[in-house]
Amino acid sequence: MDVALPTSVGPSRLVVDEAPAARAALWLGHGAGGGVNAVDLAALAARLPALGITVLRYEQPWRTAGKRVAARPATLDVAWLEAAAAVAELTPGLPLVIGGRSAGARVACRTAAAVGASAVVCLSFPLHPPGSGPEKSRLGELLSPAVPVLVLQGDRDAFGSAAMVRAEVAEAAAHAREYSAAAEQAEQGADAGGSATERIRVVEVAGADHGLKALKGSPLTARGIADLVVETTAAFVLDLVR
Repeated sequence: MDVALPTSVGPSRLVVDEAPAARAALWLGHGAGGGVNAVDLAALAARLPALGITVLRYEQPWRTAGKRVAARPATLDVAWLEAAAAVAELTPGLPLVIGGRSAGARVACRTAAAVGASAVVCLSFPLHPPGSGPEKSRLGELLSPAVPVLVLQGDRDAFGSAAMVRAEVAEAAAHAREYSAAAEQAEQGADAGGSATERIRVVEVAGADHGLKALKGSPLTARGIADLVVETTAAFVLDLVR
């Protein structure tokens, strides 16, 4: 089902794959280099409804308009947030998990609190632009949700491998613990907000790049990658509603 959605930054749409007996809803955004029919998003939409998860794929206005260059992050957030009311109407009473691939994952992390998400799913989170240094890190966005976060990341991702994402999350958690301990000693009552390593689970997709595509001879085939993405995401979402 396609649902046209007007926003203040232009027309957009939702592609909805309803579960016959829905237990949760998964709202996904696309990346800057593709649309809602990206292989991983399409696999989730095709297979999760049979498991009780309604999948809603959101097409940003720039993509609906046929543009080749993505809008700025703030504009993406505006459209996404304006679509939230329609998502709620289409999924009444269901726990809402949000996410997306690449730039869509960033949008989900930035807006998780605002839309009342129960959790976040990141497909290929773009930790660093290729060739950039730590000053360009998007780690702060990944750390911002206060709810559980699942990251599915290739070990060949040019924007940050699974090992790199895991290491930077662990380093941030260590710094937070040090700050909390120092604050407690000073009787300031600071709260580090829980450990990032407890909230954020990073799953490595062996042999996969940023598009979650594998080289010939990689440990996982295209089908194997799709299975991993679908099965891991399904387990993550359904664990929240058990």
